[in-house]
Formats: sequence, C-alpha cells, structure tokens
Amino acid sequence: MEYVSDFLVGFLTAQLSVAGAPILIREIVGNLFGLACAFLGMKRKVWAWPVGIIGNALLFTVFLGGVFHTPQNLDLYGQAGRQVMFIVVSLYGWFSWVKSRNQSGDEVAIEPRWATASERIGMITVAIFATVICANIFEMLGSWGPWADAWIFVGSMLATWGMARGWNEFWLIWIAVDAVGVPLLLKGGYYPSAALYLFYGCFVIWGFVSWVRLEHQSDNDQQKSSATDQVPALAAAER
Repeated sequence: MEYVSDFLVGFLTAQLSVAGAPILIREIVGNLFGLACAFLGMKRKVWAWPVGIIGNALLFTVFLGGVFHTPQNLDLYGQAGRQVMFIVVSLYGWFSWVKSRNQSGDEVAIEPRWATASERIGMITVAIFATVICANIFEMLGSWGPWADAWIFVGSMLATWGMARGWNEFWLIWIAVDAVGVPLLLKGGYYPSAALYLFYGCFVIWGFVSWVRLEHQSDNDQQKSSATDQVPALAAAER
C-alpha cells in the first residue's frame, strides 16, 4: 500500500516546466483521457463513457486550484463543477448506450439523429436560463471569469446529454463551448487544457461530419430495405 500511496502522491504533484510555466502532469493526462473519450464517442463505442469519467476525476482536482494547490491557484468553479456533472451524465450515457447496444445486438451503441424541434427549443431555453443562473452563482462564489465559466459549464452538460441521446447537434454545442473555453483557459494559464480545446474544436468538426454521414447512410439503408420489402407485396397483389 505504501508503494501505491507514494505513486499517487508523486503523480498528483508531478509537474513539467514549459517556457518557464509549471504544468501539472495530471492536467495533461486528464485531457488525454478526454480526447480518447471524444474519439470513442465518435466511433459510438461504450468505452467512451468510463474513459471520460477517469479524465473528469483528474481535471476536477486541476480546476479547483485554490483547494488542491495547483500552480495557477485559481478556482474555476464552472470548470470544476462540470467535471462532477460530466461524471453524473456519463453514468446515464454509459447505461443508455449499453442498453441500446444490447437491444440492437450491434457493436455500435447508438444511431445518430437530428434533435426534434421541441428538443431543440428545450436545449436553447436551458442554455439561456441556466447560463444566467450559473453565472450569478459563480460570481457570488468568487469564480474567475464567471460568465464564460457558466457557459462552458452549461454548454458542456448539454453537449454530453446530447451525445447520450445520439443527437447530431451535440457536436455543434461543443464548438460553441470551445470558442469560449480556449481564450478563458489561455488567460488563466491552463495551457494543456487550452491546447486540447483548440485541437478538440477541429476534431469536433470531423465528428460532426462523420455522424451526419452515418445518419444519411442509415436513412438510405432503411429506404432500400423498405423498397425491397414492397416488391414481394406488389407481386402478390398482382397475382
């Protein structure tokens, strides 16, 4: 047990120095787990969820800098809070994808689709009101950059929920989150996270295109299957 304890302490305190700025190893590792989660999610693999949860747990300790004594010593409550919410929503997504995969019998866990009009209205409504509420809460708590932090928190939750539901729109929400997240993290000195957000923005575009193509392919396959099923019925009717 002593070896395990020494390893954990060493890992949690390990740092790199880049251009004179200290960077926690666990911030880099946590973001790599996040990137792996996104890749597996694009491939619609159930493993996306547990891999993502590990990254969330690591990044939670990074963004509460005042509590865990990170080099930045900044408390980004929205960033830290979203890691907790990620874990909660990821548990739902994990259960939902396993259930869907077992029911379909396929290796992939979900079939991509566009959200309905009512679902989109719901997302927009939640995005506006939740961002305003969270921004005021984060401001009272003394969060650094409360409004940007609030949108990143709310947008990330909506994107993760959308991923669990199989909505194509979740990729677009991630782009909007990245557009705010990169400047905020660069200003705060969280360079590995900012770099991941920047790379992730390009990756998200790839994922969005892939899911839309999959949906079109699925629609075409269903139309062909329907047309094939109608041929015997028409032949029987002509008899």
